[in-house]
Amino acid sequence: MNIYVSNLSFAIQDEDLREFFAPYGEVKSARVVMDKFTNRSRGFGFVEMAAKADGEKAVAELDGAVADGRALRVNEARPREDRPARPAFNKSRW
Repeated sequence: MNIYVSNLSFAIQDEDLREFFAPYGEVKSARVVMDKFTNRSRGFGFVEMAAKADGEKAVAELDGAVADGRALRVNEARPREDRPARPAFNKSRW
């Protein structure tokens, strides 16, 4: 089960996220999303739990829990939606 976690403190790293979910079952992966330009946390991440039941329990118990002074938002991750392609920037017009 894939889980979306938001409102993360910028100090939280992948291993911190893994440790936060570990008491609920086997964590297959935990990743804090980083900004590609600044290399700072974007304040959200994803956790993949091995068993759906463990993931559901983690979502139910951790939504609203406080980590590093911030109340977490924890939900089952939805599939990424296809977005329309943005037009390419045309330098020759300028």
